[in-house]
Amino acid sequence: MRLVVAALVVVVVPVWSFAHAVLVSNGDPVSANATEWARGHSLGWLVDGVEHWWYAHHQPPKGGTPKDGIARVAPPAGHPAAVEKSGSSVAVGKSVCPATVPPLASTKLAGEGQWRTVGRSTGAVCFAYLRPDAVHTSVLVGIAWMNMQVLAATLHNGTSVPGGGPWRAGSTISPSDFGRVVAAFNGGFRLDASRGGYVTEGHTVQPLVNGRVSLVITTDGHVDVGMWGRDDAPGSTVASVRQNLDLLVDHGQLVAGLSDANSHQWGATLGNRIYTWRSGVGVDANHNLIYVAGPGLNVATLGAVLQHAGCIRAMELDINPEWVSLMTYTGNSPTTITATKLLSDMQRPADRYLHANTRDFVELDIRH
Repeated sequence: MRLVVAALVVVVVPVWSFAHAVLVSNGDPVSANATEWARGHSLGWLVDGVEHWWYAHHQPPKGGTPKDGIARVAPPAGHPAAVEKSGSSVAVGKSVCPATVPPLASTKLAGEGQWRTVGRSTGAVCFAYLRPDAVHTSVLVGIAWMNMQVLAATLHNGTSVPGGGPWRAGSTISPSDFGRVVAAFNGGFRLDASRGGYVTEGHTVQPLVNGRVSLVITTDGHVDVGMWGRDDAPGSTVASVRQNLDLLVDHGQLVAGLSDANSHQWGATLGNRIYTWRSGVGVDANHNLIYVAGPGLNVATLGAVLQHAGCIRAMELDINPEWVSLMTYTGNSPTTITATKLLSDMQRPADRYLHANTRDFVELDIRH
C-alpha cells in the first residue's frame, strides 16, 4: 500500500504542479508557462533541445520581399510627416530622427530604413523598418529610436523575473504614468541564463559581473549600454543595472565571434546561428536609445541592424516570440490610453505592459 501511495505521489504531484503552472492567469501564453515550469524543474536541457530542433527546422525562407512591403507609420497628431533628406537628419517636432538607415539587403525597397515619428506629439520616438540581411529578404525587422534628451527610463520588475519585492516600479505601468508614458520594451533573459546581475531600487537581486554588458539607468532616467567596470561602474547616480550576456556592438563595430556556432556568449539556449525572434538595444553617440526586434534574426544579423541603425554599443535582450515586444502609447487615462506595437506580428497583445508581467521591462516617459 505504501508503495502505491508513493507511486501516486511521484506521479500526481508533478502533474498537479505542471497543470497549475500552465493554467495560471499571469498574462503569459500557455506555451511560455509550460516552458518556464520545465526550466524551473531542472528540465532546461529538454526545453533547449526541443526549441533548437524546432527553430532549426523552421528557419525563414530565402529570397522574396516582405508580404506587405515596408511598413508605413502615420505621424502623430500635431506634427507633419517626416521628410527624408539624404545624408542628413530629419527634423520632427521637438526631436530629430536620425539619418536614413542604410540597407543591408542588396537593393533598397521604397521607404526602407526611413524614419517616421510615432506616438505622442512630442516627436520623442521614431520608427524605421529594414530587411536584416541579403539572403532572407522577405523578413522585416523594426527599429525604434528614442530621444533620451526628452525621455526618462525606468526598469520595471516582473513577478517572476526578478520576482521578490515589493517594488516601487512593479510589474505594470502605473495609471499615474498614463499621461506621459511614450514607450515600453522587453528586458533580458531569465537571470539564470543571463550570465550577469540585476540591481535596482537599492537591492541586489543577483550580483553584477565585471565585463558583462549592462543596461544602466541613472537616477535622472538617462540610460547607457556598456561593459560593466569599463563604461559604467557603481555610484550614487546609478538607479538600475540589468545585465545580459556580452556586447554585440562596441566602439561602433560588430564584436568578433558573432557568427561562431554554439557560443554561449550571446545565448546558450539556441546558439548564435539559429534564426528566431530576437531583440536588442544600444546607444548612439548622443546616448539616445536604439531598439531592434523582429523575426528571422540570428545574433550576427541582430548586431548588424543595431550597428547600421547607429549604435556605438549594443546588447541582446530577450528572444523568442513570447517575450519580444515594444509598444508606444497615446492617451492619458485608463479609458483613453492606446498602445501600438513596433511590429504588427509581435505575438503579445499591444496592452501587455498595461497589465501585470512576469518579466522585467523598461518604461520610457516624457521628462517632467
